[in-house]
Formats: sequence, structure tokens, C-alpha cells
Amino acid sequence: MGTIWHPTLNSEQGPKYKAVVASIRNGIETGTLKVGDKLPPVRELAWKLSITPGTVARAYTILTEEGALQAEVGRGTFVARPLPVDPSDMPIEIDVIPHSAEEDGNPYHVSLFSPHLPCVGQDKLIRHLMAQVAQDPPSGVMHYPSRDSARPAREAVIRWLEGTPLGPLRERDIVLSHGGQNGISLILQTILRGGRPTVLIEELAYPGFRRAAELLRADIVPVAMDDDGIIPQALDAAARAHDAQVLCTSPEVHNPTGGFTPVARREEIARLAQKHDFQIVEDDCYRMGVNRAPSYRMLAPGRGWYVSSIAKTISPSLRFGFAIAPEGKSSALRRTAEHGFFGLATPLSDVCALLLQHPQIDQLTEATRKAFNAYVQSAVNILGAYDLVWRPDVPFLWLRLPMGWRAGAFCQAAEAEGIQIRTAEEFVCREARAPHAVRMAINAGVSLQSFEAAMTRLRLLLDSPPEQLSV
Repeated sequence: MGTIWHPTLNSEQGPKYKAVVASIRNGIETGTLKVGDKLPPVRELAWKLSITPGTVARAYTILTEEGALQAEVGRGTFVARPLPVDPSDMPIEIDVIPHSAEEDGNPYHVSLFSPHLPCVGQDKLIRHLMAQVAQDPPSGVMHYPSRDSARPAREAVIRWLEGTPLGPLRERDIVLSHGGQNGISLILQTILRGGRPTVLIEELAYPGFRRAAELLRADIVPVAMDDDGIIPQALDAAARAHDAQVLCTSPEVHNPTGGFTPVARREEIARLAQKHDFQIVEDDCYRMGVNRAPSYRMLAPGRGWYVSSIAKTISPSLRFGFAIAPEGKSSALRRTAEHGFFGLATPLSDVCALLLQHPQIDQLTEATRKAFNAYVQSAVNILGAYDLVWRPDVPFLWLRLPMGWRAGAFCQAAEAEGIQIRTAEEFVCREARAPHAVRMAINAGVSLQSFEAAMTRLRLLLDSPPEQLSV
């Protein structure tokens, strides 16, 4: 061995193989065992310690996998040279005050089309994990994606969704997708049958529902809603009249109004799904806090499909999302994905598996939520005198315009002031009448000062509608 090493076993360390591991680690840490020193053969050390050779072999294997030891065929087992510190293993500094870059270098121009996440440290973590995967990709770089290679990412999603009321959930129920929109498309491809199937949506709805349905040549029927979401009586009539196959809805964070569908209303909708034999697709991509009610996957067993992503909580750049099938339908959803694109690129699924299980990921997402909330509070302080719908953990605002403003004219006036916002027309079917309202996403990619300045310019517009200006 080149050194005098007297192994000892501590009976208080539990199983004997763990005691052997601890003894060798102690020898390395104290310098008794140095880099390159050869450890005794398995049988020799087992005899000295009065334990079985299998116990010693297990300890050697654990330390070899950790990188503390190095096994060389025909030569024996040696103390390995310490690996260089990987930056991905280092703690990520979470920024209490997010760092942001002004879009296009011009703080006057602020896009409120889509939420823009603040950088609170997740950007550094993603880069570190990408470097780690590049050095040693767990899934390799020479194979097609497979169910086995994506399993760590699916298991990471299970961990990520801990506490979400989804009912019984196994990793095989999850299908990875290229963001939430791709997840919606996969589910509709799996569900819809016939030449002209019917898809029901809320009368104000996320445009991606319509786009996914149109790609599948489905008819889209809007259903009337109130402040609690879809009105059950209207849903009953629409499902009966159109023989609908699926309802697409966003009950936790309604897009664009920011509304919430309470449990009693969801239970009524679940009963109607059973009565009329249609499926329910739940889009949960915008939720940043805890669930306030059970999902349709729990309330409507066998009918509830769930979609989410990390775009609004960690980063949209990775395009990592997931669709979850009801019990008994995961195989069909999995086939749809595999027949469409085989699976996510293995380096992407490897990075996301590490990302969602990183010990600091919960702190980072909480820091993101708090940063968003600071922007929301500023917007409310400036625009709160108007009919503004907001929630502290939702990254957009819904503004019903005052008398004298129409949505199209208001958006044009805002754009002239360097601010881009979405009109209510973008969230209704083509032939439907839209309310005079706009959706403003929170852009935490610009400084809070630039954002507040944009809100102030919007307030000045609201204070002076065209009718008053023309007097």
C-alpha cells in the first residue's frame, strides 16, 4: 500500500459496509491514505476485519462510484485523485434584487405581450447544469431518446409537482413535451376522433387552445363564462348541441382574466363531462403559487388531462413541458409523442432532470415569484383606480377599459408610447364580440423603474380618452 493503514470499524455506524466506507473515507481525509495508495485486496481486508468479502466489495464499489477510489483491472483498487470542483455543484447565489437587461437597450420600450421572468440566479444554474451535462451526459450523445433515458426527467417532474392535487400519479403517466403548447397539441391528437370533432373553450381563452384545435381541423365552440369560470348551464347546452369531445380550460389561473374556478364549479363541470362523455384538458402553465383547488385529473378520473411547463417559473428558453394522462390512457399519449418526435433531445431532458431536482430550485422559484409580485404591486399602485383584475402570484393583469376607450385604439396609443399590450380580441373566437379590455403581462426583464414609467404612461392615457382629447 505504500503506507501504514489500520482499518477499524465503528459499530455505531450501522451496517458493516457503511462502517468500511467511513473508515476508508477517514483514512483519505486524514492523509493516512494518499492519492495512488493501493488498498488491500477484498479477501485480505475481509479477513482482517472479520467480515464477509461481499461487504468489503460493496464498500469499494460505493467509493469507486463516488470517485474516491479507482479500480484498475488486474492491478487492484487505489485512492483516486480528487476531481476538480464542478461549478454546477457549487451553491447558486440567489439574487434578492433581480438583475435585468433592458430590452433592445432602450428602457422606454417595454413589451407586455408575454411574461418575462426576472433573473434571480436560475440563469447561472442553467448554465452550470448545461456545462455539467456537456462534460458527462447521463444519456450519452449517440442514441435516440427512449423511455428509459427520459425516466429521470419524468421522476423529476413528479418531485416538481409534489403537493399538486392530481390524484394517483406515476412517472409513466407523464409525457415530456416541448413546452405547454406542445403538450396541449399532443393531448388533442390523442383524444380527438372523426373528421370534424368539436372542442369547447371558454369564451375568453388562451389562443393556443384554438390554434391546436385548428391544426387538427376541429370545430371550436366558445362557452359563456362569469367571474368563476365556465357557466355550467352554458356548458351543458353546448356539449349537448355539438356532441363535444373535449373541453379546454384554465381553472387555476384563467388566461387572460386571471380568474379562478372554485371547487364547487369544478365539480359541476366534472359531472357534465361524465354526463356528456367528454374529456377535460387543464392548462396550468401560469400558476406560480400553490393550488387552490383539486385538478380535473382528480375530480374527473379517466377524463382529466393536465398540462404545465417551467416557462413561467424557471425559464421559457428550455421549452420543457409535460402532459399528464388520466389513469389508463398514458400509453395512448406516449404513442402520440413517440410517433410525432420520438422524444425530447436527451441533453435537454438530462439538464431538466438535474434542474428540477436541484436543492435550490424551490428557493429560486420562490425568489422569482416574489420578484414578479413587486412588479404586480407597482402596477396596482399606479393603475388601481381603474377596473384592474390582478393576483399577487399571477404574471399578468386584466384591465377593463374606461368609457371612451376601445381596445384597439388603446393598444395603438400605448404602442405610440413604447408599450406593447394585447387586446381582448386575441382571446376570443373570430366571430365573437370582445369586451373593451386588454391583457398586460408582467415584464420583469426590464428594471422596475422602466416598468413603473411604462405604467405611468398607460395611466395618463387612461386619464385622457379620445373623446375628452377631441373636446
